[in-house]
Amino acid sequence: MTSVIRRAWLLCALLLVLAGCARRSDETVIRFWAMGREAEVVAELVREFEDQHPGIRVQIQQIPWTSAHEKLLTAYAADALPDLCQLGNTWVPEFAVLGALEPLQSRVDASATIDQADYFPGIWDTNVVDGTLLGVPWYVDTRLVFYRRDLLEAAGVTRVPQTWAEWEDAMAAVKRHVGPSRYAVMLPLNEFEQLLSFGLQQNDPLLRDDDGRGNFQSPGFRRALGFYANMFEQGWAPRMSETQISNVWDEFGRGFFTFYVSGPWNIREFRTRLPAELQDKWATAPLPGPDGPGVGIAGGTSLVMFRDSPNKEATWQLVEFLSRPDIQARFYQMIGNLPPRRSTWASGEMQYGDEALAFREQLEHVRPTPKVLEWERIVQEMRLASERVIRGGMPQDQALQGLDARVDTLLEKRRWVRAQAAAEGAAHPSAEAAHAR
Repeated sequence: MTSVIRRAWLLCALLLVLAGCARRSDETVIRFWAMGREAEVVAELVREFEDQHPGIRVQIQQIPWTSAHEKLLTAYAADALPDLCQLGNTWVPEFAVLGALEPLQSRVDASATIDQADYFPGIWDTNVVDGTLLGVPWYVDTRLVFYRRDLLEAAGVTRVPQTWAEWEDAMAAVKRHVGPSRYAVMLPLNEFEQLLSFGLQQNDPLLRDDDGRGNFQSPGFRRALGFYANMFEQGWAPRMSETQISNVWDEFGRGFFTFYVSGPWNIREFRTRLPAELQDKWATAPLPGPDGPGVGIAGGTSLVMFRDSPNKEATWQLVEFLSRPDIQARFYQMIGNLPPRRSTWASGEMQYGDEALAFREQLEHVRPTPKVLEWERIVQEMRLASERVIRGGMPQDQALQGLDARVDTLLEKRRWVRAQAAAEGAAHPSAEAAHAR
């Protein structure tokens, strides 16, 4: 190669590199924080989004669930939040109080992709804080009943329970059949979701006075705790946490318990871990309620945008892409997370077994937990109070009185903030209110 040709070749190569750099500098880069396994799976879907939007590149950062909350708060303090984030539903109120989240209702109203009416109402409502929509549900989570149909039949139970009374009758029949060394139901004492589900099934709210005080001494929650505690008192449930048994899937398979209240991830676990001869002997059913099919927890995660993002238009396009029914169906097939849209469940692309259909039914009857930033601490106090009753023999009235007192202390700052806001509003009424007077 002559020196002239060599110089010409190097010049062409340099121009190509510079052209590539120019194209990259023109790109909009969306920073997307996702948690755990979801971050790995969504990367494959995002490649398709980038192909459809050549001027946008998505930079995904995987955040462990164990450190996600602290990392988000640190990023908020440092003005370093991403453009888009996967946020647990119970975290939305906290970041709403911080003023970190971008309101989304106007974007949803103008969207040809996101149809609010297509989402399960209880799930959508988890993202509405003080009347403002702050997220779009990405995937959902709730709890219902896994059960051994063969053990129910052997115990003479011919109908899957739909009410608390029917469930109690079924548990009593199972216990008589299986004897003293086995149980009718597994309700791990280190989990709060089961009792919380029963509490949400009541007409009385879990908090009162504008979510400023505990309401656990209400007749509704007393009824829920009484139903829950009775399962242990009757010997239908073992006084055990999940860590005290070797393996919940193996124990379910060998019939240590017949009913198990758990979430959608266990569909895959039971299909994988139970032996072939048991695969047609288990099923799922919606939660029984006090007087009929009961509501469950409206859990899951949502996609939120942050107020300070410089790339809101491009980020919203990614939210719309991930919210498409065909993309949600593929996300379910890849990871098993349940979609929040009815049309996704109805699509031919959604491949699921009968076990998942009970979750589809349950999702029509879910209810959000109180939207206060202290909720995760409150629900742990609820679990500890119930454990004092179950393990320690504390009278239920005493446990609930103590629980309300602790919750009132946790909510003291919320009451103060609300009082200050009310005082400022009275001192500085709006122009319309002043004119009206």
